[in-house]
Amino acid sequence: MSDPDPRAPGAPWLTPYLTVRDAQASLDFYKRAFGFTTGAVSPDAEGRAEHCEMYYRDTLIAMFAPEAAFGSTAKSPRTLGIEPPQTFYVYCDDPDAIFGRAMAAGAHAVVPPSDQPWGDRMCCVRDIDGYQWGFARWHGEASTQAASLASG
Repeated sequence: MSDPDPRAPGAPWLTPYLTVRDAQASLDFYKRAFGFTTGAVSPDAEGRAEHCEMYYRDTLIAMFAPEAAFGSTAKSPRTLGIEPPQTFYVYCDDPDAIFGRAMAAGAHAVVPPSDQPWGDRMCCVRDIDGYQWGFARWHGEASTQAASLASG
């Protein structure tokens, strides 16, 4: 007999947990800019969104809480004035369309939609809290240069 799955029902093995300035504003941004859907939202004592979950294509991709939630001293990259060391890379149907929606929702362009040597068409934007998100769609064979680099 095997041990039962230690995860909550439907939970992935790895879930990013982001600190944001305003959880409701971030939820609204991610819906408008990236097409994410809202999952569970737990309010704090004043009724503001505190612990939040988002989904992309039925996959839990991020959970987040506003600064100071649960007694945390974590701050968003925008509040700290830093560029975070991680970038989220999400495959999608149309990176050009997501880039346009993200710009309209208040994101900042990092890399405009372009074909990459590894075979993806991708873009990268910085969200309202300073996190970077790459959106890509594989569009064909990687370039000869990228293929030769990969083969050594």
